[in-house]
Amino acid sequence: MNRHLLHRLIKLAGTALLCAVPAAASMAATQVLVVAGRGGEAQFDTRFAQWSEKVANASKTATGDASKVTRLAGPEAKLKAVQDALQSAAQTLRAGDQFVLVLMGHGSHDGNEYRYMLWGNDITGSDLGALLDKIPSTVQQLVINGTSASGAVVEKWTRPNRVVITATKSAGERNAPRFAGFWAEALASNEADRDKDGNLTAQEAYDYASRKVADAYKADAAIVTEHSRLSGTDPARFVVARLGAAALFASDTQLIALRDEQGVIETRLAELRAQKSQWSQDEYFNRIEPVLLDMARLGERVDARLAALGVKTEGAADVAR
Repeated sequence: MNRHLLHRLIKLAGTALLCAVPAAASMAATQVLVVAGRGGEAQFDTRFAQWSEKVANASKTATGDASKVTRLAGPEAKLKAVQDALQSAAQTLRAGDQFVLVLMGHGSHDGNEYRYMLWGNDITGSDLGALLDKIPSTVQQLVINGTSASGAVVEKWTRPNRVVITATKSAGERNAPRFAGFWAEALASNEADRDKDGNLTAQEAYDYASRKVADAYKADAAIVTEHSRLSGTDPARFVVARLGAAALFASDTQLIALRDEQGVIETRLAELRAQKSQWSQDEYFNRIEPVLLDMARLGERVDARLAALGVKTEGAADVAR
């Protein structure tokens, strides 16, 4: 390999990215619980169920494992089912894992306590917060409460390891909010993916949904009765959906295997870069060249698999030409 091309490949490797492959997945797992509680009226019950289905389907692309996504909607969204699902999360999640809870439906506040309407007995904000607190503090949590009066729980639920998003800013905003519907829309929207990397983060979804809510009220010439809130640090660390080719890396077994291979190559590259000062330039190039070639070949294999799946992409293999 000529020296100019080797420099180009080293520059590519310095970004720790293979063009065609999303960042390699860690061993951490993500669990998602989506709940569509009662809406008080049949039209709202139907609407919340549809939104929850969209969120659950999109969440499967983020977890890469459909079994990690639980959806409770309609008569299944009962108090015991919600309690059992949250207790299961507390027992099975491990340090470094992530947990995402999405609540849709009707919320209320009596001046003292927030309540989330379920089929049968409702659940209070205090009880929901206590169940979330049972999940280990080493697990990163993202909670999206898309109900009316949801702003009442922000301060009570916020923790150092938890990002809380609510459809309303306070308990006083009690009209049926639109935020949850636009959140569901965001998870399948290329427009919401601002950096176009295929990995839709909670920050991107929040920005999209909030913007769409404002646009909707403006289009209707209506008084805005909801103002979403985000509390917590670094919501961008949560990937809530994957789009396009990125979604395939969470579902296609061959691409998942290639992504894992990328992780191994990146580890080798990181080790070589850390030891660079120990060698002459020629020795460093001799050591890193075979690893870079492995990365280029991996790019070709990724391109081939994506082509077989009908996806057009310009992979890292092009750099080697």
